[in-house]
Amino acid sequence: MNHILDAILAPDSTREDFAALPLPESYRAVTVHKDEAEMFAGLSTREKDPRKSLHVEDVPVPELGPGEALVAVMASSVNYNSVWTSIFEPVSTFGFLERYGRLSPLTKRHDLPYHVIGSDLAGVVLRTGPGVNAWHPGDEVVAHCLSVELESSDGHNDTMLDPEQRIWGFETNFGGLAEIALVKSNQLMPKPQHLSWEEAAAPGLVNSTAYRQLVSQNGAAMKQGDNVLIWGASGGLGSYATQFALAGGANPICVVSSDQKAEICRKMGAEAIIDRNAEGYKFWKDEQNQDPREWKRFGKRIRELTGGEDVDIVFEHPGRETFGASVYVTRKGGTIVTCASTSGYQHQYDNRYLWMSLKRIVGSHFANYREAWEANRLIAKGKIHPTLSKTYRLEDTGQAAHDVHRNLHQGKVGVLCLAPEEGMGVRDEEKRAKHIDAINLFRDAPAERTDKASRDAPAERTDKASRDTAAPQAGVPDRNA
Repeated sequence: MNHILDAILAPDSTREDFAALPLPESYRAVTVHKDEAEMFAGLSTREKDPRKSLHVEDVPVPELGPGEALVAVMASSVNYNSVWTSIFEPVSTFGFLERYGRLSPLTKRHDLPYHVIGSDLAGVVLRTGPGVNAWHPGDEVVAHCLSVELESSDGHNDTMLDPEQRIWGFETNFGGLAEIALVKSNQLMPKPQHLSWEEAAAPGLVNSTAYRQLVSQNGAAMKQGDNVLIWGASGGLGSYATQFALAGGANPICVVSSDQKAEICRKMGAEAIIDRNAEGYKFWKDEQNQDPREWKRFGKRIRELTGGEDVDIVFEHPGRETFGASVYVTRKGGTIVTCASTSGYQHQYDNRYLWMSLKRIVGSHFANYREAWEANRLIAKGKIHPTLSKTYRLEDTGQAAHDVHRNLHQGKVGVLCLAPEEGMGVRDEEKRAKHIDAINLFRDAPAERTDKASRDAPAERTDKASRDTAAPQAGVPDRNA
């Protein structure tokens, strides 16, 4: 891989240079193994440790098919689907690969005894397959994670409705936590030139997801003046929702779990903030019964922050723990838009507050190509910023996934793949200088806790305009912050 990295780092490399580069026979990748899918049997979710299941190993470079591209990955990031894959919840991802492998001889490539994971990347195109005209070797790109076949009419109004819609690196193989990734060419987008490789890799999945969920007509269709309740407003997903609300003239009501996370929201520009731990909200009396009195207390607090108004939109992703409260506090005719359910998939709510008040629940899952492109365009224009807080080396991805699993992070956690150090890949220093404080906001956030288990050092930063990242944090995980 050294000759590929040398070409990327050389300032005068041309398309022809990249097209002439010989491809290696293998590359390093983060994988899970099919024969280890039962390794955590009998353990609770909390006890399952990604550091035990994630491997960094050499795997063969996959065959390049029509409409596809091979990308040299400079950096990637950890999303919650990487955690799910690593702990084999809610199901082993090898079932996804087996089903995809039955679709065609070409997709059979994905059905392997190992799964290369990861749903984000920033890197450089190495090769394109037949039928690819918009992208060329040497192009600097990021990738969104929507994989579609589009042979059915169902997906041609909204590609997320394609019956063969999958999430790359989760429901397909050859993902982005690797030195090389295989993607469909319609996953590619231009890399924002004012960002480093690791910063550019961080927004992809969560930024596009938040855009569709909150801004798009396929989601909540947020408008100016809307009151938007955002759970986990400083987290990997909520931090982008907070930015979209502020940029779109809405009023975010940010729910967080600590004063440090509240301070991040303030620095993003939010004013209405609820520290749910400090205010002691407990929406469940026990495992079976919720507490409507807490819903009412929560709704009263929201109205104190909005001048007496209820919220127009609830940006829901915790799921079971918060969903009853979300339905209750939404205004009459308002919208609860939901994805992820990181605290549990079985949602319970009092339907009287939904049906009699004409509220809507809208399911939202990732984004189509156009939505992802628009979300990336806002990043490139400096309207929305990456929320990268810490970066690990590829060989430490298990530790990175562990920290996300235990909620020992803020914003997004990045991974250096081919990039030898942080701060590389910036092409527009002037634009970067204008936005450097926002780019580094999550980098500069103070540590809340320390975790002895998170002893692996992060990759060294070389961006002189910013300070070192806070140390990993420990304690009881709170999925809503």
